[in-house]
Amino acid sequence: MDQNRATEILAQGYTCAESVLMAVSQEYEMEIEDPHLAMGFGGGMGLMGEVCGAVSGAVMAISLVKGPAGNEQEFQDIMSLVRDLRSRFESEMGTASCRDLTGADLAAPGGLEKLIESGKSEKVCVPAVDTAYRLVMDVLKNAQ
Repeated sequence: MDQNRATEILAQGYTCAESVLMAVSQEYEMEIEDPHLAMGFGGGMGLMGEVCGAVSGAVMAISLVKGPAGNEQEFQDIMSLVRDLRSRFESEMGTASCRDLTGADLAAPGGLEKLIESGKSEKVCVPAVDTAYRLVMDVLKNAQ
């Protein structure tokens, strides 16, 4: 798989959420004072296997680029972009659940280490970051 900006950042050791958020902010030349604000969304929010961190990073990126909402209509428009992103991610990846994507219980003792050692994070997380980044860029481009 060719690397995009987000997967290059992931390869530097950032979480899925940080990688997508940072890549979008760089693309839009928007400064993020501390990209680690997205760190806790890794592993499906604190390694709990919920919404994939790449999706969470993409949602934060939509909010960064399109926000703040100045009125109810702008708020609804931003929420529509988020729904579109999630729907498209689920359509391509089969789910937006980190647990379902990885098949791992990351919150269990040693769960993250087991995932990394198995090589499955390369097979799942890299494509998830690639997909989330590609989709969020498309969603944002088409929203302008």
